[in-house]
Amino acid sequence: MSKIDNNKQQKRDSLLESAFSLFINNGFNKTSISDIVNQAGVAKGTFYLYFKDKYDIRNHLISHKASQVFQIAYNDLLKHESITDFEEQVLFIIDNILNQLAANHNLVKLLSKHLSWGFFKNSLFFAPGKDIPPIYTIYEDLLAKSTYTYRTPEVMMYMILELVSGTSYNTILFNQPISLEEIKNPLYESIKGIFKQFRV
Repeated sequence: MSKIDNNKQQKRDSLLESAFSLFINNGFNKTSISDIVNQAGVAKGTFYLYFKDKYDIRNHLISHKASQVFQIAYNDLLKHESITDFEEQVLFIIDNILNQLAANHNLVKLLSKHLSWGFFKNSLFFAPGKDIPPIYTIYEDLLAKSTYTYRTPEVMMYMILELVSGTSYNTILFNQPISLEEIKNPLYESIKGIFKQFRV
């Protein structure tokens, strides 16, 4: 990456981190573009080089954060060469992501509040960097090496994501109805059931 490209990336990342902090602390509606650029330490015109408006930066932020969390989980998976089964790999990634979210409640608030399937689909195809593939590309690569073939793998992924996000929000933030650790076993058994249902 050239010095100019690196500088652009730093400004964009600074705007995203500024927006994340302000959206969490002040709320989306009470945060203005002026607030974002002031905290990021850039000119207002710089904002419009990267984003159309406040909704656009929020959507990019969701994709950026979702991709970050997934990339950390996937990089951890690569360190466990003994986990070669597709279903076990997906469960490892989910467990890792849940642990990350449990350690950062602000991420849960951002992702769960705004993470409709449409938004998440954007995250799936979002390439965080030149040399970093999108989440869905990694998912397809893992899927291609699976022992089983699955019908409509995108629908299967949708159902798993909905189950995980719907189940984990209250357990992570409020320990309700039970703690995250207590819910993991029944949650993972349910995910295994989804896999089984979609096997051809």
